[in-house]
Amino acid sequence: MSSSIIEGLLFAWKKNQDYAPKLVADLSAEQMVTQPAADPEAPANHPAWVLSHLNVYLPIIRSIIKGESFEDPRPHKFGMLSRPVAEVSQYASKEELVHEFVQGHDQVSELLGNSDISVFEQAVSLPRWKEVMPTAGIALPYLMLNHENGHLGQLSAWRRIQGMPGV
Repeated sequence: MSSSIIEGLLFAWKKNQDYAPKLVADLSAEQMVTQPAADPEAPANHPAWVLSHLNVYLPIIRSIIKGESFEDPRPHKFGMLSRPVAEVSQYASKEELVHEFVQGHDQVSELLGNSDISVFEQAVSLPRWKEVMPTAGIALPYLMLNHENGHLGQLSAWRRIQGMPGV
């Protein structure tokens, strides 16, 4: 049985699921890796990196909902320690990235939608996160809303820097 907090999370999650594909719909493969401020010390997060990075967290979110352990995303090729590169060949195609994003959102929605409020009491297994996000009730809103929205905001700002319209 779903609760209003689960319904609220899923409402916002669906908004992100619909928003992200619109942010990249009109981009070419070259635009997906365009870095407006190509500072080697602080490369800009371009669309291909942002979607690749967000897609890393989809199986983690599913694992948290299921109460399963998961690998630390920090050292992943697109984890928080990675740096965007302006090489198309280093990323999946736009179509693949969007498909994975949308499909991953659907899977999370189904899992969380079939859960009850007790899902939020489950412990998060990643030792590095235990101090700051010890339970699913803290980790899920952070990952599903704060983390994802921050990166989708980067895509929106990236579009404006490129002189493109908002979506």
